[in-house]
Amino acid sequence: MRGPVALVGAGEFLPEMTDVDAGLLESTGRARPRVVVLPTASFPDGEAVFQRWAALGVAHFSSLGAEVEPVLVRDRAGADDGAAAQAVGEADLIYLSGGKPSYLLRALSSTAVGGALWAAHERGAVLAGCSAGAMTLADHAFDFRARMAPWPLRWRHALGFAAGVAVIPHYDAWPEPLSALIALQAPRGCTTLGIDEGTAVVGRDGAWQVHGRARVTVWRGRRRERFGPGDIFRI
Repeated sequence: MRGPVALVGAGEFLPEMTDVDAGLLESTGRARPRVVVLPTASFPDGEAVFQRWAALGVAHFSSLGAEVEPVLVRDRAGADDGAAAQAVGEADLIYLSGGKPSYLLRALSSTAVGGALWAAHERGAVLAGCSAGAMTLADHAFDFRARMAPWPLRWRHALGFAAGVAVIPHYDAWPEPLSALIALQAPRGCTTLGIDEGTAVVGRDGAWQVHGRARVTVWRGRRRERFGPGDIFRI
């Protein structure tokens, strides 16, 4: 059975996500789950930032009783490394932290690590992504065009672990008219999830539940719905 997918608006490895992440670990059914942290999306911001996110992930999940390994995939070459793919394939929970979504997607698509993510998902491992990580786990992801002419957005297929879904992270930090413009440009048949900071939505078999401090805004074309902590909706 495929494992759950957790999409986080923002706040990875912070205390406000402790309860959410403890629940994800519990869902693995393991007394001491094996966690892999992939900070790849942050690598364009420099080696120090990349290492910092890896260290934060290790400290956070270790404090929750997990066995944690940072897999330091910096680029496509690293994503084709056999040892990195093996570590991902053996994990009970794989966490893709934030940064640059387009970079993360290019780094992982059609690589050994990308294949290992699918293999882990198929055998029941939890896949979690925050901000750029959430966008990349979705079915489609958007990207702004040239700085002087950002519209219309550029949409591309993402990794596809959340079928029929696109993600707008940091939803409560953006003016909603801007978010609405993004949602209304989504590919036909794609449901857009606007996920607030400090908030996650966890999905399995088409059913999604909201966790954390705030809410998720669901856009189906021009129709908008709001869901708060504990609420369940289907896609």
